[in-house]
Amino acid sequence: MIPPGAPITTLVVDYGGVLTNPLLETYQSFAEDTGIPLETIAAAFAAATERHGATPMADLETGAISEEAMVARIAAELPPEVKGAGSAAELLGGRPFGELWFRGRTANPEMVALLRVVRATGRPVALLTNNVLEWRPRWRATLPVDELFDLVVDSSEEGVRKPDPEIYRRLLTRLGADPGRCLFVDDTAENLGPAAELGMHTLLFHNSAQAVKDVAVRLDLDPAAVEAALHAQADPQTGPQAGPPQAPKDPKESGR
Repeated sequence: MIPPGAPITTLVVDYGGVLTNPLLETYQSFAEDTGIPLETIAAAFAAATERHGATPMADLETGAISEEAMVARIAAELPPEVKGAGSAAELLGGRPFGELWFRGRTANPEMVALLRVVRATGRPVALLTNNVLEWRPRWRATLPVDELFDLVVDSSEEGVRKPDPEIYRRLLTRLGADPGRCLFVDDTAENLGPAAELGMHTLLFHNSAQAVKDVAVRLDLDPAAVEAALHAQADPQTGPQAGPPQAPKDPKESGR
């Protein structure tokens, strides 16, 4: 049993909204690109959830439905005055949902810098993400995944998503880590509960400044190292950039 106050040796983070810009910004960008008001999109998602018993994104993130089927569910719930209502193909003008979605999704440079500091201390870093099989090359293009993470646990590959406790158990088993030595960061409070019940430390992400500060304190990171990493991340002359996503290299891969 891990004694109280034992140091945290492993960091686990969420992807969307933690390592990226806020989800609301992505939805707003998607609304602008499609010409559909954000409120109308939200209402269509809610109606599809009621009709099918699960949110379209939840079923997509476990591989229960395809991206095309998810778009069809949304299109079917749009009011008739919306161009493309009832037709998935017409709704997006023949473009993949993921293509439009990732126009509004960029990496969070402060959190990327923080992960580099954590990795430099020798601590394992893992990604626990609710994601989409078809979007794999897109989300991986936003981050240097192989550099930042020792382990990636992706709902679309597992067939189960947060907050189901099973995906946390799989994460801990593959890490070989004691939950009492792990810190999990997510921007959704609902996703933190199961982690805490399994004994993990948790941290709710509100914004980058808060999260960087809190993780640094919880992991007892060198403040000077953190500050230097943040400076290097922001300065193109001194460090790497998280930047906007690049085009997927392998069209057969997918991800969110």
